[in-house]
Formats: sequence, C-alpha cells, structure tokens
Amino acid sequence: MTTQLLQEATAFLWTEGDMLDRREYSAWLDLWSEDGLYVVPVDPLETDFFNSLNYANDDADMRRLRVERLTGGESISVSPAPRTVRQISRVRIVGEEAGVVTVRSAQLLSEFRKNGVRSSAADVEYRLLRAGPGFKLQRKVVRLVNADDPQMIVGFIY
Repeated sequence: MTTQLLQEATAFLWTEGDMLDRREYSAWLDLWSEDGLYVVPVDPLETDFFNSLNYANDDADMRRLRVERLTGGESISVSPAPRTVRQISRVRIVGEEAGVVTVRSAQLLSEFRKNGVRSSAADVEYRLLRAGPGFKLQRKVVRLVNADDPQMIVGFIY
C-alpha cells in the first residue's frame, strides 16, 4: 500500500459521503459499477448477504428505486427530508488485487429530522474498482454497530 493510494481512496470516500449528505443522488448513482452491491446487513457479523436478512441489499436497479423513493416526495419516511452529516475516519487499505482496492473505514452519521438529531456508528467496507484515474464502487457494506437492535425508519442512504 502506498500513501498515494490511501489518499486517493480517502478522497473518494469523502466525495461519496458529501454527495449523500447533499442529496446528490444522481451523481452518487454514477459512482457505482453496474454490478455494484450496496448492503446494510441486520447481523453485523454476516457475510452471506444473499441468504440472510438485510436492511438493504441493492443492485443497480434497487439503488435507482431507492433514490426514486427518497426523491419522489411520496414516502412518509423522507418527509420532511432528513439532513445528514457524516464523518468518515480510520480509513485503511486492507487489500489490492487485480484493479480492486478493499478499504475499511469508520462512519459516524448524524441525522436531523423533525424529532431531533440521531446518530449511528458503522464499520464500512468498500470494494473500489479502478476506473481510469479514479474508482467505481463495486461493493459497499455498512455494518451498523447496533444493527441487531430495532432500527427507526431510515430515510437516507448510509
């Protein structure tokens, strides 16, 4: 691992987080590879996402539908739209093979809606696919620290 790779990956994660906080969902969708997978498992230790329960297990079509729900104005869980601020830290490159960089980070997300501010912490693992001078998201797994506790309605993307 090089410092340059760590800086590139960190900048990509920060950009993705900023897009989500600003609800730039079209640009966020463009960050993904066509075969990309966005997962928020119910069990924070789960690795078999296709044979287990998940809060989200989104391929390209499901990501587009999730964005439509968040921006369509018809979902009670996003009315009013929540305001979020996320802090991404402890970025670590854990692997690099055949143009895919595996990165882990910590995320603290604060969400404000009509009933006040709530925070959630997560370990996040990314598989970043080299795409020209940058990356595409090939996989993002958000392991909420309290995933196995009852969750409130989620009107945002982690």
